[in-house]
Amino acid sequence: MSLYSALARPVIFRFDPEQAHHASIRLCHDLAWAAPALAPFFSFRDRSLETEVCGLRFANPVGLAAGYDKSGEAVRMLAAFGFGHLEIGSVSAEASDGNPKPRLWRLPQDRATIVHYGLPNDGAQVVAERLKRVKLPVPLGINLVKTNHGIEAPASTDDEIIADYVRSARLLKDTGQYLSLNLSCPNTETGRDFFADKEPIVRCLQALSEVGIQCPVFLKVSPLGGIAAIERVLEAADGFDLVSGFIFNLAPVKPDTLSTPPPVWKNLPGAVSGPPCEPLMNACIKELYRRMDRDRYRIIGAGGVGSAEQAYEKIKLGASLVQLLTAMVYEGPGIVKRINRELARLLRADGFESVGEAVGCGNSA
Repeated sequence: MSLYSALARPVIFRFDPEQAHHASIRLCHDLAWAAPALAPFFSFRDRSLETEVCGLRFANPVGLAAGYDKSGEAVRMLAAFGFGHLEIGSVSAEASDGNPKPRLWRLPQDRATIVHYGLPNDGAQVVAERLKRVKLPVPLGINLVKTNHGIEAPASTDDEIIADYVRSARLLKDTGQYLSLNLSCPNTETGRDFFADKEPIVRCLQALSEVGIQCPVFLKVSPLGGIAAIERVLEAADGFDLVSGFIFNLAPVKPDTLSTPPPVWKNLPGAVSGPPCEPLMNACIKELYRRMDRDRYRIIGAGGVGSAEQAYEKIKLGASLVQLLTAMVYEGPGIVKRINRELARLLRADGFESVGEAVGCGNSA
């Protein structure tokens, strides 16, 4: 058992989940000056973990998923925790308060959370200003999304939704090393799935193609809809050179495998993150990898990564990079070093000299 699990987590879990989340962001922000001194204690370097994805170099394949640092306030300290990359957001064109509280719940029996934040963030202009002079030792991804104006606001038109993405992209396209487009947020109050069909994705990508984006762009899409949904996304993306790969988002449904008693969660809104969503995410990675152009596209695998074995499974199914978030809630930042150390051992045990060699090795068509 880690020091975090034995001492810190019992104290942190006495507090409201969202209060604890915000407190951790503030602490990381305020202690950013100490990041260079702390980095050696959290980092694990091994040549087998180094990889190149979409022209970007990564010291290891384990990144922080979007959703933790929503507005780029804590990136200096987060970069010291041993991650191979960070993804912030989701960031929208305008600032948003997100959904009404409460909107975050823990499910300790499942080592999971239920998330219904609704995309609160400071807005693209503020985030761009905050990050313009920040130099990080790892690649930074920025997740873009349409502004959540709340349930009382009139529904946005199709043109307004696309214009929102374009505005954010113009402001942030030169800030990070890659962009991801959140096309399927599972927990906004409006609940509208604008990008469920191919045509809206095509229209959005067409508009973004005129922005002058030079960095890689990943589409963050729903894990629901099966093979037909995956093929629709691929058909939409194939016509636009700016798309470099894909990430699967959380699903706005509760898995039927939860150990937590249903009365605790059945009436709660939002999506489940953590181990319960792993089977669905892995199935999606498997099917996407089988169907996509592997010379062009790359997959970032998220959802239920809490161990080296779970990270390795996603890599073997076709993910070039993986991301975690909920595991850090339950295990603390030291989880990243433990995963990387064990992942290097697993790669060598299977005869791979680099993580790139292992991508898709367990996914025979």
